Amino acid sequence: MSHQINFNEKLGKHSFMSVKEKAWHNLGQIVQEYPTSAEAIHHAGLDYEVEKRKLLTPISEHTAIEVPNYFSTIRTDTNTVLGVVGKEYQIVQNIEAFSFFDSIVNGDGILYETAGALGKGERIFITAKLPDYIRVGKEDLIEKYLFLTTSHDGSGSITAAFTPIRIVCANTLNAALRTQANSVRIRHTSNAKQRLEQAHKVMGISDILSQQMETIFNQWTKIKIADKELKKLIQLALVPNKEILKKIQEDKEEHFSTYFTNMVESAYEYALSDPTQVTDTTQGTVFGAYNAVTGYFQNIRNYKNEEAKLHSVLMGGTAQIKSQFAFNLCTDYAYKGKEAFLLN
Repeated sequence: MSHQINFNEKLGKHSFMSVKEKAWHNLGQIVQEYPTSAEAIHHAGLDYEVEKRKLLTPISEHTAIEVPNYFSTIRTDTNTVLGVVGKEYQIVQNIEAFSFFDSIVNGDGILYETAGALGKGERIFITAKLPDYIRVGKEDLIEKYLFLTTSHDGSGSITAAFTPIRIVCANTLNAALRTQANSVRIRHTSNAKQRLEQAHKVMGISDILSQQMETIFNQWTKIKIADKELKKLIQLALVPNKEILKKIQEDKEEHFSTYFTNMVESAYEYALSDPTQVTDTTQGTVFGAYNAVTGYFQNIRNYKNEEAKLHSVLMGGTAQIKSQFAFNLCTDYAYKGKEAFLLN
């Protein structure tokens, strides 16, 4: 099953919830009103618990011995094995993940938009909208989101990230200022008190980033960039390796691979002609150049499935890395002009 959304056989439904928008592959539950955290857990089929149980290995047909210092994680409603973890591993129940979010803003104004489980239920994710907007120009609004993902199989940490999304085209503007990360990672060995402290750190990050991004983005709307320089910026942001980077610096486009050329042309065409790009804040501006790269990954590029897109855009994959590089290039261009393209 390519979509990887968990199917709860006991309930006869897929573990995914979305507000108003269609769920992935038209699966899961669509609700018309923003739910409370308790309602979101129910709609998304996340109202199950996970336990650590002793891990045994057979030594004969009728005898098994305990594996020291290792445990299996079990989903209690289905008795499904989700993973193998060490003795220090602390389970974060699904309800605790939502409580983490609720504690960030004390439940005031937070709106749960999507939630779901993947695989057998070993990974869950939540997206929630924060109050207010980042305002760029007179009419361009950027919504503020928090994204959280955690696993029950020992494969990764709890990750909470600030993710601004431009309303007009739903671009996920993954950007972290050079001195400020946009996410917090919390190990499953952390206790509840430490996780609560980190929750407030996430909110502090979102406040700092949204204020500084608003200043930066509004500055970028006032800085013009010519089409030739726009294309160069796109090339540098999307460059796959040092060999292509060298060819870009030497202006040897004829030596680009067909794949890279098509990728650049798609992003460039998006920048020049997509209706969401032909606005006062974006057309011919550095802000528009940044949106060209983020918009390519969000709205143009083809992905194997929705989970691949989720990983690329929000969970540290290619789109997030390239978007960050584009952010850095635009920052340099705003201060240095074309000299920003003279990379070492």
